[in-house]
Amino acid sequence: MSPPNRRRIAPWLGVLALAVIVVVAWKPLAGWFFGATSHTGTAPATHEAHSGAGTPLPDAALEYTRAAFESYEAARALLAQDAMEGLEARAGALKAALQQAAEATQGDGTPLKAWLQQGADGASQLASAKDPEAARQHFARVSEALIALAAADPRLQEGWHVFECPMVEGVNQWLQREPKLENPYMGRRMLACGSASEWRSAAPEGAHGEGEIAHYTCPMHPSVKQHGPGACPICGMDLTPVSRAELASGIIRVDDLRRQRIGVKTAKVEQASMDLSLRALGRVTFDEKSLVDVTLKLDGYIHELRVNATGEPVKKGDVLFTLYSPELYAAQQEYLLARQSQSAANASLVGAARKRLELWGLSAAQIERVAQRGQPVENMPFLAPASGYVLEKNVVEGAAVKAGERLFRIAPLAKVWVEADVYEQDLARVKPGHPVEVTLPYLPGKKYAGSVGYVYPSLQGATRTGRIRIELPNPELELKPDMYADVRFVLQGGAPRLQIPDSAVIYTGPRRLVFVDLGEGRLRPQEVKLGIKGNGTYEVLEGLSPGDVVVTSGNFLIAAESRIRSATDDFGGSHAAH
Repeated sequence: MSPPNRRRIAPWLGVLALAVIVVVAWKPLAGWFFGATSHTGTAPATHEAHSGAGTPLPDAALEYTRAAFESYEAARALLAQDAMEGLEARAGALKAALQQAAEATQGDGTPLKAWLQQGADGASQLASAKDPEAARQHFARVSEALIALAAADPRLQEGWHVFECPMVEGVNQWLQREPKLENPYMGRRMLACGSASEWRSAAPEGAHGEGEIAHYTCPMHPSVKQHGPGACPICGMDLTPVSRAELASGIIRVDDLRRQRIGVKTAKVEQASMDLSLRALGRVTFDEKSLVDVTLKLDGYIHELRVNATGEPVKKGDVLFTLYSPELYAAQQEYLLARQSQSAANASLVGAARKRLELWGLSAAQIERVAQRGQPVENMPFLAPASGYVLEKNVVEGAAVKAGERLFRIAPLAKVWVEADVYEQDLARVKPGHPVEVTLPYLPGKKYAGSVGYVYPSLQGATRTGRIRIELPNPELELKPDMYADVRFVLQGGAPRLQIPDSAVIYTGPRRLVFVDLGEGRLRPQEVKLGIKGNGTYEVLEGLSPGDVVVTSGNFLIAAESRIRSATDDFGGSHAAH
């Protein structure tokens, strides 16, 4: 070929070569320029072959499964738009197609049939869902089953795209026909959230091995989850594997640095005698059995008031006041006149007159003094009937008093009561005669030993507490009425009991949980059944064994961060969006 001809042909050959390069490299160049596209059946991604991978479905089952894929796509489109109308019909058709595919699949217990049955179960629950959040949880089970079936039989991948959403916990993959991403888990609020994913399969529900890895996570940032090993995008630490057994049991990992930051402390579960002592707030009060009132049985006038202030101490026999009473004066005269006669008739009159003076409150010594003087006493002294302190004084000097009036109330303080308020649930443990220790805030270190004297038969409605009476000697008068006291009921624990600190228990409605330290940074939530409460401890009836290590401090922060869904719904969110 001549040089001129070669020069004319060369540009056309260049154009032809460029066209060939564009045709061959179009898809890689488009993926590089626009970002990774989803994997379809024509170019499947990594094909993780768990059980059943590469095993084709029978032809009849394949057709039913393809029909299920179409019903699945219709349900997905509804959830992507947060719509529930028509979802029940789509889910019903999906269930029927998967059930027919399962019947057409030979061999019970095979992975393919297990996935078909799981998908049918999920579709059944999807049909009965009442709201989008519940529907998305059941849709995730169906997605997991269909993606696993497609991973096992690549013929199902033709014309389908698989995506995943990093904002969704648990199963976060889904299928759709169109390459334009429409997230069924997030709905219209984040419709385009997600990225292309791979066709991968796990074992059907109930068929996971204990050591099978569910995902990889960062000990410092538990929100980071990846399907394979690598480095944390936040801190750069190596990701650690989390097995499916750990995920199912709610095990979380907290490294030493994070433990130190949130103040995690632990304690061993022990089998030991429990201190069942109860503590209650008490109040010192008077011994009601020893209170004495001073009253008169006749009218008169207070001439001289010897005890004229509340709180004054008195002794038995001390003069409280002198009283002028015309009736008393006349009775003394009658007594003296009767004594002057020695006849037998007058002897009975003397006895009657003397008895009247006794009934009006005169002592034998006072009556004898009147007889010795031979004259009536105009202002008769009245004596204190008991030793103690004047609690009430209702009279002043010169006052006129009537029979039956209470002039004084005297309270002996040689013995006092301490009345303690015990909560309703603890009353059955307190019996009369149980030993008690009483301490006073103003006398630290000093203890008063006593015993339960009486358990009152009724509750105080406002506080739902029962009142317990403790009787204490008070020789040095250190216990003063209306003082507050700390009361400790000393109760024996009996046989050794399995116990944990009360700070280890987390209350989740009717359930009680603790975090068990498994070592190597692993913590597992464990439901426990508790018995009686001791002094800072709880008896454990079920859920723990001696020697187990439980978290006693920082457990609420651990519970807040862990979002345990497999162990309890109280700390986890829904399947979809956070």
